[in-house]
Amino acid sequence: MAGNIKQTMIERTAVLLAKKGLQGASFSEILEASGAPRGSLYHHFPGGKDELVLAALEHAGNQAMGALDRLSGKPAREIAEGFLSLWRSVLARSDFSAGCAVVAVTVAAESDDLKARAAAILRGWREKLQALFVESGIPKKRARAVAASLVAACEGAVILSRAERSFEPFDLVAAEQLAMVEAAARSAS
Repeated sequence: MAGNIKQTMIERTAVLLAKKGLQGASFSEILEASGAPRGSLYHHFPGGKDELVLAALEHAGNQAMGALDRLSGKPAREIAEGFLSLWRSVLARSDFSAGCAVVAVTVAAESDDLKARAAAILRGWREKLQALFVESGIPKKRARAVAASLVAACEGAVILSRAERSFEPFDLVAAEQLAMVEAAARSAS
């Protein structure tokens, strides 16, 4: 049971980060969202909020990495579509109220540990996408740029769509990213 409470707290914190940002994810909201008793926070996370946020970052990062792992062996366009779909579904499921928990921490953290972990997660996504694109036939140097562009474009598109409460900005950015990926794949042939 204790493991379930801890995992629920981690998952709910990741959601709160994606919806409300680092400052908006208060202890009381985390406890309320997870249904955990007040004493369980420091029991499971003796390092306080930073320790819990680090665990939530790991959870969010691993979810995205798991989605990327499932794209192994796919053509470049399907890889890009899969990554884009991940972020479009975050917008759809949350009715434009959630974005990326990792970016939320990146822009608001004062802790060097939190910033470093967020950077490592974003770098991991870029490196995984690069490896997938190389596997699909895009040259390594080009795949590196394509991967960085795709991550940056998705994060920006999520922000625009949340602000406008519309899929239009996301879909416009997605179309351009897919065109870029297809051009990179064609140039590799």
